[in-house]
Amino acid sequence: MTLCLAQDTDADALLDRDPLALLIGMLLDQQFPMERAFAGPALVAHRLGVDRLDARELADHDPDALVALFTGQPAVHRYPRSMAQRVQALAATIVERYDGDVTAIWSDAATGKELFTRLAGLPGFGTQKAQIFTALLGKQRGVTPQGWREAAGGYGEDGVHRSVADVVDADSLGRVRDYKQAAKAAKKAAAG
Repeated sequence: MTLCLAQDTDADALLDRDPLALLIGMLLDQQFPMERAFAGPALVAHRLGVDRLDARELADHDPDALVALFTGQPAVHRYPRSMAQRVQALAATIVERYDGDVTAIWSDAATGKELFTRLAGLPGFGTQKAQIFTALLGKQRGVTPQGWREAAGGYGEDGVHRSVADVVDADSLGRVRDYKQAAKAAKKAAAG
């Protein structure tokens, strides 16, 4: 299955071939339109002049230069400085824990719980983001260790449109947006 998260052919092609770009897209998916967040890694790669992102290169990059890269027009994210710092911290963690190989996070995870725990332990990833990425790996990347759906919580359910894990085209993106708007309205109504 070819990814269709950025809703842009070139950006989605990068996400499809580069697991680090996909993980960074998930990191950037915060207080920012989903498709722009997942287009961010392609913008970073373009500005670095590479066709794949490298955890070591990002971890070792001059922090001020990385912030400048994230700030350029257009900005990679609504909060370019903090997101550049988070991407660099994520890259450094991948280098330290997984010898720079992002796929090692999930390639040998024996269970969905182990996969979720590894993801939740990454900088910038809390419970919800780790659940969503677990679901994304299971639903669209074939990473299905035993119990992955349970570890992903409601995001792992089949036939739902709750998150980026369920986006496969423009129509499903619209359904995810509708779900999120309805959930936000329900939460606001409950708060009274």
